[in-house]
Amino acid sequence: MQPVITVGLDGSPESLAAARWAADESEKRRLTLRLLHAWPLLAPEPAHAHSEVDQNYWAKRFVHTAKAELQARHSGLTVVGSLVADDAQNALLQAASESEMLVLGSRGLESVESYFLGDVSMPVVARAERPVVLVRAATRVEETPPTPTDRVVVALKLRGSSDDLLDFAFHTAAARGVPLLAVHGRSVPLHARVPWGVDHVATDEMTRDAQKELSKALRPWREKYPQVDVADTIRLASPAKAVVQAAEGATLLVVGRPPHRHGVAPHLGPVAHAAIHHGRCPVAVVPHD
Repeated sequence: MQPVITVGLDGSPESLAAARWAADESEKRRLTLRLLHAWPLLAPEPAHAHSEVDQNYWAKRFVHTAKAELQARHSGLTVVGSLVADDAQNALLQAASESEMLVLGSRGLESVESYFLGDVSMPVVARAERPVVLVRAATRVEETPPTPTDRVVVALKLRGSSDDLLDFAFHTAAARGVPLLAVHGRSVPLHARVPWGVDHVATDEMTRDAQKELSKALRPWREKYPQVDVADTIRLASPAKAVVQAAEGATLLVVGRPPHRHGVAPHLGPVAHAAIHHGRCPVAVVPHD
């Protein structure tokens, strides 16, 4: 199957923002964009009927409208529409397994009304085999050259392998021609706390050790992507707080989650939860060991 980026469409402003972001990313990566709408009650094809009797008319209409808009913005982009008569969660998980990434709309902590949000999107994010990007309706799609503040931010915990996470982050930064910032947050342990604040000798040593680990993790990726301007930072704060703060004004925030294992409840982790609910930029959740 030809490599694609798939976006879940339900007609909401959030899903349309996700489609615009996905079109921009598809063009930069030179991939096909697939617009997916899933609903169990879709009528079987062929449905070459008048709109008055075509049960799929409205689903076809907003997919067609989105496709026309995206192709007008990106004349060289291949966009395909896909209507699937299935539960949205099942359809999205299947689509994710067939795609380079899955893109969905998100409202963060605001009220949930869209079919692709809440009960549908969170299990998909936690179980998908490939990266899932969540985009808010207010997300700005780049139509001009990157500004000095544009960057991809990736959160690293420095335990275990981060290869899939870093591969996605570096590839995205390279495709978009923006810098990358690697962030590691580490809470100050109790033994480094004193009545007047913190023991700076202890925190300085902790920071130096973390910096060595971070530099070691980034070294092979800096060599693989020499065109990407890379910066890194150690922040003495909870990992979730450090990452959300570092992502202010970013083009994309990339966070990891454990791979989903059958028979075990889906798990995102506190950093991914914080990024999804409090981050203002698009958030990519990447499964990795």
